[in-house]
Amino acid sequence: MSDRIRLETPSEGVARIVLARPEARNAQDKHLLYDLNDAFDHVAQDDAARVVILAADGPHFSSGHDLRDGDPMSDFTPVSCWGGFTLPGAEGYFAVEEEIYVNLCWRWRNMPKPTIAQVHGKVIAGGLMLVWPCDLIVASDDAEFSDPVVSFGVNGIEYFVHPFEVGARKAKQMLFTGEPMPAQEAWRLGMVNEVVSRDQLEPFTLALAERIARRPSFGLKLAKQSVNQSLDAMGIWTAVQAAFSTHQLAHSHNMQVHGMLVDPEGAQAVREGR
Repeated sequence: MSDRIRLETPSEGVARIVLARPEARNAQDKHLLYDLNDAFDHVAQDDAARVVILAADGPHFSSGHDLRDGDPMSDFTPVSCWGGFTLPGAEGYFAVEEEIYVNLCWRWRNMPKPTIAQVHGKVIAGGLMLVWPCDLIVASDDAEFSDPVVSFGVNGIEYFVHPFEVGARKAKQMLFTGEPMPAQEAWRLGMVNEVVSRDQLEPFTLALAERIARRPSFGLKLAKQSVNQSLDAMGIWTAVQAAFSTHQLAHSHNMQVHGMLVDPEGAQAVREGR
């Protein structure tokens, strides 16, 4: 579909969307995010596709946000009712992040078809925002998950569902330390459904998708909706919005103290593993 996203049909009833920016470790610029959204919209309208796999090229699933991304929002068509992207100060940046991070993730989370993240290598910060909206996660045994954003003086990534994914205390440890969580630990906590060897990741995920695709599509939609509504009743959307507002406060603080959106010491801290 683009130079950043590839759409495949590996089996009857199964669509596979592939992040295809391996030279940048699938870092997410606006082009990748909107191309990914277009791919999700495409398979949502394709009645032949009953299950969607999200996979990635290269050694790592995703290294997170592309901090070099400087493309203006005018290059893209927003998917929400948000505007004011060029307004000065916190107002404009709040609008951009609300659109490209929170609203895109929430759209993908509520897509009525079952989605499976096929994950390998590193999933860093914004990479979690591609994995967590999916219904199921199959990880290779070399996969690891981290959100080191606190090192940048921010509370965490914009799609803040950590307590729902790994539990409150583990979420705090994950954020306070920034340490990567191995696939087996993520499986133990219930964040990951299955852990398999790297060479079995693609065939195992496809076999799981094929099994699900044999179920009636309406039954699958209703089952997904029922589980999602249970999480909604627990307040997941309210929690995401509250944490996102705190995230924007952190950006404003960093602008006043450091003259930039994040603490400049963060990148070095992450590179050194401290």
